[in-house]
Amino acid sequence: MSLDSKQMNELHWLMEMLHNIDVGLVVLNRDYQIQIWNGFMENHSGLLPGEVKGKLLFDLFEEIPQAWFQNKAESVFLLKNKAFTIWEQRPYLFKFQNYRPITGSADYMYQNTTFIPLLSASGEVTHLCLLVYDVTDSAVHKSDLEQVNSELATLSQTDGLTKLFNRTHWERCLLAEYKRWTRSQQQSSLLMLDIDHFKRVNDEYGHMVGDEVIKHLAGAIKDCVRETDIAGRYGGEEFTVMLPDTDSEGARVFAERLRAKVARSIIQYNDIELKYTVSMGIAQIDKSMTSHEAWIMSADKALYQSKDNGRNQVTVI
Repeated sequence: MSLDSKQMNELHWLMEMLHNIDVGLVVLNRDYQIQIWNGFMENHSGLLPGEVKGKLLFDLFEEIPQAWFQNKAESVFLLKNKAFTIWEQRPYLFKFQNYRPITGSADYMYQNTTFIPLLSASGEVTHLCLLVYDVTDSAVHKSDLEQVNSELATLSQTDGLTKLFNRTHWERCLLAEYKRWTRSQQQSSLLMLDIDHFKRVNDEYGHMVGDEVIKHLAGAIKDCVRETDIAGRYGGEEFTVMLPDTDSEGARVFAERLRAKVARSIIQYNDIELKYTVSMGIAQIDKSMTSHEAWIMSADKALYQSKDNGRNQVTVI
């Protein structure tokens, strides 16, 4: 076999390989006209090489931001260095549908793309090669993992029955607020509340009804709090609400609104109807409180004053 024949065969094999590899390969000239379009691109776009050759890339694929792409490509032409895009920054360059059954949850193909300068014999960059990698599997798996981790993080902070913050997370938030107050001295109040005669509810109606009362109170708290307030279940039938940037009078207004809302509510569980009330204690943070625990103790003391004075009321210390 002659040298020319060997070279022709090698070139043929190379072209076959490039056409059939499971990676998109596109070659553009300096005017962003398509020169080479391999089988991967043909299969996923539905466009034959003959249909795209010589066509402007942006006319065929309107989803590609022209200004962004040209800025990226011009740096490759001028600096003669590779450039990259990853799916975390831009999910795709070419908006191809996702056909993989394993990753059927994705609507489109996630892609990483490499921009490669192609030099002529004189050393000038005359063309640009794009390598387009299908990374849908990795992207979906990472997104799923992040979602699971986010859900686990939420679960670790949430009380299962009420869906309010649990005591551990709520105390962390209170400690952070206490530290903020030591720096800024901005007013902030803590509300503690307890369901009146809750043991009687459990003894008379059972724990299922007791749980309904607890969930109802959690819902009432959610209806009343602002986005900046931090509400949690402190334990059993006792709840807490941290009210940042709120003085004791503002906290009293909030507490009275919540107390009245609860007092006029009726709990229905199967054929059972019952009403309940709550007692509340409020403490605005001040210099006498040397720790966030002392702040809790002060609000708890106010709560028990409400209970000692007849329940279904708000006490401010």
